Amino acid sequence: MSSGMHWWIVLLVVGNTLGMWWLIWWASRPRAGEAATGDVTGHTWDGDLQEYNNPLPRWWLWLFYITIGFTAIYLAVYPGLGKFRGLFGWSQEGQYETEVDRADDTYGPIFASYAGQDIEALAKDPEALQVGQRLFVTYCAQCHGSDAKGARGFPNLTDAVWNWGGTPEAIKTSILQGRMGVMPPFGPVLGEEGTENVANYVLSLSGRESDATKAAAGKALFDTQCVACHMPDGTGNQALGAPNLTDDDWLYGGSLQTVMATLTGGRNGQMPAHQQFLGDDKSHVLAAYVYSLSQPK
Repeated sequence: MSSGMHWWIVLLVVGNTLGMWWLIWWASRPRAGEAATGDVTGHTWDGDLQEYNNPLPRWWLWLFYITIGFTAIYLAVYPGLGKFRGLFGWSQEGQYETEVDRADDTYGPIFASYAGQDIEALAKDPEALQVGQRLFVTYCAQCHGSDAKGARGFPNLTDAVWNWGGTPEAIKTSILQGRMGVMPPFGPVLGEEGTENVANYVLSLSGRESDATKAAAGKALFDTQCVACHMPDGTGNQALGAPNLTDDDWLYGGSLQTVMATLTGGRNGQMPAHQQFLGDDKSHVLAAYVYSLSQPK
């Protein structure tokens, strides 16, 4: 925060606080010719209904002054005046770190006890799976869904399809380090006709309805432009995260229009790395839970 912004915030906060005090004092002071308490003010309705001068109790007015006093104490103790950190030096980052440290002291030994066990063994441990499920709901359900079946652009974790590998080690690596799936745009290279032909060939690989003539023309383009990632037979390359095009699993949709859109504009999918805020031990238990989702029950 710049020095100018600091003093601007101080001016606004202090000015508004003093302004509230002045407004209360000004509005509550007696006025010349004002009716006394209990007197009729002169406002009458329907001949019988009259307005009396009965001001609010003084204790109610003093609540405003007490609130302003509390404001001054709060701003002295906690941050609120620009760069001034308060007498206690409190910050939301510091409180967060304190709570994390307290949680690590409480739950760290539990995760440490699981870290020494094999992921496949943990995937059969009901207690470990309950812990892993809570981690999943907290950190993963926003993208993959509470049932882990994913959504458009976010993979289903309950089937046997794994672009980066479905072994326990590969899953843990995905959680710790994240993944970056990039499908480059081929629209400028293939052209509109070539894109449609390749899309038909890609659909034919998984047995979907396609135009046989266009698919045959698209195979030649596929063999020159796509095999480096998806392999000559279209089964993909897990080392690159290139999906298998011969199954019926489609991350972004398997219609002709969607496949053409993927070829034309490309796709960018990112799985964020969780190592910094989960750590190895928690990721170990989470990997066991994710691994269990795709295993036969």
